[in-house]
Amino acid sequence: MSRKPVLWLLISLAGIAILTALGPAEKTLGANARVVYLHGVWVWAALAGFLLAGLAGLAGLLTRRDALHHWSRALGRTGLLFWITYIPISMWAMETNWNGLFLAEPRFRLAVVFAIGGLLMQVGLVLMEEPIWASLGNLLYLIALLATLLTTQDVMHPPAPILNSDAPRIQAFFSVLFLLTLFAAWQVARWWYRRETATVLSKPTNR
Repeated sequence: MSRKPVLWLLISLAGIAILTALGPAEKTLGANARVVYLHGVWVWAALAGFLLAGLAGLAGLLTRRDALHHWSRALGRTGLLFWITYIPISMWAMETNWNGLFLAEPRFRLAVVFAIGGLLMQVGLVLMEEPIWASLGNLLYLIALLATLLTTQDVMHPPAPILNSDAPRIQAFFSVLFLLTLFAAWQVARWWYRRETATVLSKPTNR
């Protein structure tokens, strides 16, 4: 197996850390805004992974191509990895900007519920050898997540603070950081896909 995805992942993670540390301060939050930037790009990368996993799964179900099922599984696992790791970043952002943890925040509870549910689903999908189940599971998970996000109330969490910002410099920085985070997520998905296809090829075939 090629080590390039791992190498590029490490390089991109180092770039994310450096770029975040050099991020622009915000008028209200000051330097603490850097944690908010990281929190934002991380959850967006997770959502991108879930979205692509669902779309690949739908395409796989329609075309019956195993490669798309494998990509759906790889992207679903990638989205879940970023989603789970986004939770401690979210808590870090709460601590630095709200001076404490507000665990009753509806969006935080949503994140925890879907992290646990997604983990249980992915474990279950591992036990199912047919890759079609991964596509179906990821598609249903995406639909449930989007429906819940659209109906979840914001209490202290501001709606789309970067998109609604009146500072083009911050928006430009966030966009660059997000693209770099997407690149890191892509390396994770590539690694999962290679592992998935390598496992399939190593299985004995019945003749």
